[in-house]
Amino acid sequence: MSMSSRPIKLLVCTQKVDRNDSDLGFFHVWLEKMASQVDSITVICLEKGEYKLPSNVTVLSLGKEYRISRIAYLFRFYYYLWQYRRDYDAVFVHMNPEYAILGGLPWRLWGKKVLLWYMHKAVNFRLWLAEKFVTKIFTASKESFRLPSKKVEVTGHGIDVDHFASRTENKPDNAWKFLWVGRISPVKDLETVILAVAALKKMRPNFSITLDVVGEPITNADREYKRTIEELVNKEAMKGIVRFAGGKKYSEMLGEYGTHHALIHTSRTGSLDKVVLEALAAGILVFTSSEAYAGFGDLVVRFSANNYEDLAQTIEKNMISGILDNTAERRNFVRERHNLNLLVYKIDDYLSLDKF
Repeated sequence: MSMSSRPIKLLVCTQKVDRNDSDLGFFHVWLEKMASQVDSITVICLEKGEYKLPSNVTVLSLGKEYRISRIAYLFRFYYYLWQYRRDYDAVFVHMNPEYAILGGLPWRLWGKKVLLWYMHKAVNFRLWLAEKFVTKIFTASKESFRLPSKKVEVTGHGIDVDHFASRTENKPDNAWKFLWVGRISPVKDLETVILAVAALKKMRPNFSITLDVVGEPITNADREYKRTIEELVNKEAMKGIVRFAGGKKYSEMLGEYGTHHALIHTSRTGSLDKVVLEALAAGILVFTSSEAYAGFGDLVVRFSANNYEDLAQTIEKNMISGILDNTAERRNFVRERHNLNLLVYKIDDYLSLDKF
């Protein structure tokens, strides 16, 4: 609960409010949890879709779903800041430094606390400028925010552990079912996974092995990359073994973790990826090449980046070792360090302080 009895009226700025969105659907749960700790929330989002939030939450869209101009976005943003200025006394900016830059000056003049949640290894001018306007920065790990600042606090990620812990297992005993989740983009290195599964099929020709790819391309470059991946699947004769499932709703991911033996993670972003923590919360095995998980010990199985042979050999060795059964240890780690409830309490405690 709050460290102060002072009411908290919160403005949240985010990209999208849509519980069915395959990428940002998780933030709907964040808003639900945050609403239980504050008096009211006003949300300004670039785009809104389907949502079902508590009565103390108001959602205002800048209008992307109506395909209006960027000038109209800007006009609406400042209109909302002014119109609702008495309805919030603190601001939570989720991932988009642009909001902190656009609203930073009026928020400072009005004496509003501004908290930025940011997770990406990229350091650019926008992030540098946003840091000057905000009063606090929360991030999941030291690798997730690489701009030096005394305002930064590492809090862990925000995973709804109870949700993912409730999965029901439905995995065949005579097969290995692997899962890959993320934006289909060159930085995610999906080709290493395809080649590793192809090698694994040659190593175990009489065994049923499948890979389900959950995710979609976003940019034109991403779509070109997906075509390259599809050509690789055909070249390696992996049609029917590698299946492209498209994007999944946040609510559907629980079932995905329940029907697969392991998640393969090859992202090169260098930040803690929530999909890995979700998989661990669901209790399944994770193979990762990301440097961000170097300190996770035996909770994940690491392999050399961009090395499909090492991945294939690592998978074969670990799938027959009994390591699949370490469910409780993985889940407890996420519950203790990356629990959404803990993150919401930290946000609430900071906003409740009587001084910046």
